[in-house]
Amino acid sequence: MASTQPHATQTQGALLRRLVLAVADRVIESAEELTRLDQAIGDGDHGLNMKRGFEAVRAALASDPTDDCGALLLGVGRTLVMKVGGASGPLYGSFFLQLGKDWAQISDRATLIACLRKSVDAVASRGKSHPGQKTMLDVLFPLVDALPGVLETQLPDLARLRDLAAERAQATIPMLAERGRASFLKERSIGHMDPGAASSSLMVTAVCEVLGEAFRTSGALLTPAGDQP
Repeated sequence: MASTQPHATQTQGALLRRLVLAVADRVIESAEELTRLDQAIGDGDHGLNMKRGFEAVRAALASDPTDDCGALLLGVGRTLVMKVGGASGPLYGSFFLQLGKDWAQISDRATLIACLRKSVDAVASRGKSHPGQKTMLDVLFPLVDALPGVLETQLPDLARLRDLAAERAQATIPMLAERGRASFLKERSIGHMDPGAASSSLMVTAVCEVLGEAFRTSGALLTPAGDQP
């Protein structure tokens, strides 16, 4: 992979690698749960598709030890686009690709938050969707809205983000699906959690666990200098 951020530190790159691997592990181990959710209102393949994609991500990381954060994220995005079937690959891939492109602009927590918001916007643009339509965006947008109040404090309350993600995934249950395969069911989509919202919540939980441990042990978050607000 070509370098996209020559001044990234090895510690930062190692932490990002841990985050991606934690997300991959959580998705892989939750494949049956995600498939069960998708069988109710979709094609029934969300879990298998996501498992296949993140197994490919793990393999790609094992073969490329880069500590360049931008290159790592771009590689993850490309792998998901190529390996995850259905809509989820391009959607999650868009998030990682946008974040990888913008990584060199991150200098502190404020710019990290801005880049994460831009990455979620990329998902919305790719899916031509918005919050309230029973999709992963019903988790992702509330998360980025909450980031300033969580990260711009001395002791980030990452458990708040984890709990918010779970709450917003649960909140998709009474929604009427307006996008994707579930939208064909119309009123019958009500009463089921959106699989994309569920997988987003699982990923957020994995990220919060790793970042929480990193902050407790070193006081560093995923910014170039582990900056303090």
